[in-house]
Amino acid sequence: MFDTKKFKVQEVIENRMAVRMRLTRIGAKGKPSYRVVVADSEAPRDGKFIEILGNYNPGKNPAEVTLKEGRVREWLSKGAKPTLTVSQLLAKKGIKS
Repeated sequence: MFDTKKFKVQEVIENRMAVRMRLTRIGAKGKPSYRVVVADSEAPRDGKFIEILGNYNPGKNPAEVTLKEGRVREWLSKGAKPTLTVSQLLAKKGIKS
């Protein structure tokens, strides 16, 4: 058997689909919390994604950002493009996008 998750990632890379690093909302009404994910640019905001890279909680003071920095750098090297908000979060953590 082969690992389907690795197969899907390889398929996305080989087909040169537009892969974006973006936020997907997971918080309750009035209490926003987000995941930083890698997803196909045509997928809906809270739809399918390839991998979870971290979390962003703007409700805490200061806002809490946790990232898997090694995986983020790997996706950036593969050509994933971060959205404006994610690129600002990466800059806050010291990762160049």
